[in-house]
Amino acid sequence: MHPTLDELKATARVIQLPLVTRFRGIDVREALLVEGPNGWTEFSPFAEYDDVESAAWLRAAIDFGWAPLPPALRDSVRVNATMPAVSPDRVAGVLARFPGCRTVKIKVADRGQTLADDVARVAAVRELLGAEGRLRVDANGGWNVDEAERAVHALAAFDLEYLEQPCASIEELAELRTRIAYLGIPIAADENVRRAEDPLEVARSGAADLLVIKAQPLGGITAALRLIEEAGLPVVISSALDTSVGISMGLALAARIPELDYDCGLGTAALLDADVTEEPLLPVNGELPVRRVAAAEQLLTTHAADPGRTAWWLDRLSRCYDLL
Repeated sequence: MHPTLDELKATARVIQLPLVTRFRGIDVREALLVEGPNGWTEFSPFAEYDDVESAAWLRAAIDFGWAPLPPALRDSVRVNATMPAVSPDRVAGVLARFPGCRTVKIKVADRGQTLADDVARVAAVRELLGAEGRLRVDANGGWNVDEAERAVHALAAFDLEYLEQPCASIEELAELRTRIAYLGIPIAADENVRRAEDPLEVARSGAADLLVIKAQPLGGITAALRLIEEAGLPVVISSALDTSVGISMGLALAARIPELDYDCGLGTAALLDADVTEEPLLPVNGELPVRRVAAAEQLLTTHAADPGRTAWWLDRLSRCYDLL
């Protein structure tokens, strides 16, 4: 069953949620939520994404709200903490929002910061997490190959689980992977999967050891499961700073993957200062339950976007729908 545009607009609610800490260059997360036969679902491509890229996010929202899913293989998912590019003195406060998480993904290569800033942040996380904790760093493609190689040498002493998207292009990832092979630090691809015309190219080229998979950018759970099977690489299921509704989509995907060896990046609702449900998906003992989320009318009203932003999102919804 595929909803009409009028059916989508009938339940559409545009919301704005403040963040606890500035992340990914924003202080407020906007999203459009709709209610389908399966329950609430989310359409929340970032504002700068064009309609062609954003249409995949709408396909995912429809998939989660209207399509049947295969049986789940687990009822909970271990998640990592996410550390924005904060100063070392703020690390403990951020980690406190992720109780029981044994893994931390640390943002590095942030605009306006230096490698020394990154090293200090990673060192602070390692000190607080202890030797048993797992650290992974995410550069969002912010380094060239030489910068990435230098950064890896500076950060290798902290026993990294993997490097996420250290460079922007597949060619750069492949070259870096060759250069640092002797260090034994895996490379994970994110943007080269979710923002690529061919999300399988990075796997076929041997440029990455594992893939970061996000349900919305890849067109939904059905499409993501197919890609994972074809890629044949280990995966980490992650979010895109979603509301708890979007997080529930990621959890539904993670619950249907036979082998899930890495803690997933689905704990990011802890970075929001508000949510759309009375029972947000926040980590407890480092895990999240696999369940759908019911949006609360009072919270949808409290955090409703202003008329101008609502009109902008509804117009975007219409344009993206036309591309499906």
